[in-house]
Amino acid sequence: MNFLTIGHRGVMGVEPENTLRSFIAAQAAGLDLIELDLHLSKDGALVVMHDADVARTTDGKGPIAEKTLAELRELDAGRGERIPVFEEVLDAVKAPLQAEIKDVAAARALAEVMHRRDLVGRVEVISFHDEAIAEIARLVPGVRTALVASRYGTDVVERATAVGATTLVLNIRRLTLEIVERARKADLRIIGWVVNTQDDLRLVRALQLDGATTDYPEIKRTGRFTA
Repeated sequence: MNFLTIGHRGVMGVEPENTLRSFIAAQAAGLDLIELDLHLSKDGALVVMHDADVARTTDGKGPIAEKTLAELRELDAGRGERIPVFEEVLDAVKAPLQAEIKDVAAARALAEVMHRRDLVGRVEVISFHDEAIAEIARLVPGVRTALVASRYGTDVVERATAVGATTLVLNIRRLTLEIVERARKADLRIIGWVVNTQDDLRLVRALQLDGATTDYPEIKRTGRFTA
């Protein structure tokens, strides 16, 4: 399988994260997949943002869950960009997507869109939360899922297999050869994050991972040459 390069919230190292501008730039750079994050607004819209609160990435403040979509649309998400909803991203780019969900409620909202737009082949659903993965797998038969982990041990392999995930998306700063070997024995793919330097890239290539999540499009160009 080819080594995959995944755009983290688009190309957040050079464009405002989780905006249409960032996703379009990731696609133009030739990244293999685009990763994004989903939350529910007060009125149930599936909005694209990483944090539960708008303060870090917009000119507003307060939790997403306490704002309607109309209120969220008034905020500047960077360089004049507006907070997109998931379906706008589907229409803006053609690249495959990794959609990260934070909870069971988001899983249910995403499942509805996936059924309506026949997205099983295009969207892989990822989450730090085992129960969210289990829920999307229950609601969308055949969906590809990945367990994301930042602080983890060898038990992350058992967690992934228990919820039917086929991929692990792991913080490279805690990754060990033992975990890689255990994952391979369980027939799991492994994606490393966040891979932003040549040293990071050498590590994930040395461990023979299946791909890298990066903030910078340059990693795509150099990744194929780094052994």
